[in-house]
Amino acid sequence: MGGPIIIVGAGHAAGHLVMSLRADGFSGSITVIGEEPHVPYQRPPLSKQYLGGEVGVAKLYLRPVEWYRDAGIDLISDTAVTGIDRAAKTIALSDGRTLEYDQLALTTGSRVRTLPIPGVDLPGVFYLRTIQDVDRIREHFVAGRRLAIIGGGYIGLEATAVAVKKGLVVTVLEMDTRVMSRVVAPIMSEFFEDVHRTAGVDVRTSVRVTGIVRNEDSLSVCSDDGAIVVADLVIIAVGIVPNVELAAAAGLPTDNGILVDEFGRTSDPCIVAAGDCTNHPSFIYGRRVRLESVQNAMSQARVAAAALNGKPKPYTDVPTFWSEQYDLRLQIVGLSQGYDDIVVRGDPGERAFALFYLKEGVLVAVDAINKPMEFMHCRRLVADRARVAPDQLKDPAVPVQDAVRL
Repeated sequence: MGGPIIIVGAGHAAGHLVMSLRADGFSGSITVIGEEPHVPYQRPPLSKQYLGGEVGVAKLYLRPVEWYRDAGIDLISDTAVTGIDRAAKTIALSDGRTLEYDQLALTTGSRVRTLPIPGVDLPGVFYLRTIQDVDRIREHFVAGRRLAIIGGGYIGLEATAVAVKKGLVVTVLEMDTRVMSRVVAPIMSEFFEDVHRTAGVDVRTSVRVTGIVRNEDSLSVCSDDGAIVVADLVIIAVGIVPNVELAAAAGLPTDNGILVDEFGRTSDPCIVAAGDCTNHPSFIYGRRVRLESVQNAMSQARVAAAALNGKPKPYTDVPTFWSEQYDLRLQIVGLSQGYDDIVVRGDPGERAFALFYLKEGVLVAVDAINKPMEFMHCRRLVADRARVAPDQLKDPAVPVQDAVRL
């Protein structure tokens, strides 16, 4: 399997796929095609350190530009792949070229979910997904300016924390009844709402934004209850959607992501996929999942590289996620959906505690605030589907690993 490999997409998964291919001994031709003008880079710092001006662009890159040259990687930037001809094993590019492949990797990632309301294209209204997005937003991060953030998920709240540090006056508008409702329990949502309100943020939940209007020198964010938030700039952060259109047009099965098996392979034996764009079987949860995380992008990239190298190995990693807001680090292991019991370890008032999600006595997920040891120990417990004793989990004096029921 030494024929040319083409990687479509130049994000986190693509970067780790390239590194894994070379590390695993693949010496053939590799071409990476991306729509942005950058080599593969990390997205998590965009809404944190990069937005805050703490790191420059070069620090975001997974590898410096020179590494790709030295590794013999052909990078094609500012170019989209417009079609895949699976029979001819070729791809069409937006610049009119056609390239042949022996094997193809789809790391097409995801894009921002757009709001279907009037005013989202007005000057001063931004989405946050790319380096260019953040560069435009940072020009407006001036102390005293009013910022409205639509969406109370990870990205919205991380940007909120940065804006507060920069001296902006922030209002968060969340459509659901609580922030981060898709990923954490109500007690964690309440904790973060209190943290942001204590920092001076106006957090409003159960608010459905209906439109944005440009005034002479400001923006008005209108909601269905008649309330209006006046702002100098607006950031829309209402989630992402997987980029599956290219795969679907090529006849590959998709369902909330490109369907792959546990080895990262699509229905076409010459095509693999990795990252946000994929939907894969989870051995832990016994169902298909689509994950939006750096850990998933890295792990699937390694699995896809092994398949391309003819040495398939299954994806067995436990899902992990994290968020940084102010001096808080939230670390999550596992997927908490479907839990029937929750155990609190520690005092949220001390800003260091953990939530344990149980289903029929089995530990399925953990949220840890400034508790790295609980997070580390629970990665194995969640992977092992360990049965645990709630009373011992609750007691900080009992090591987490000793709370397992044999």
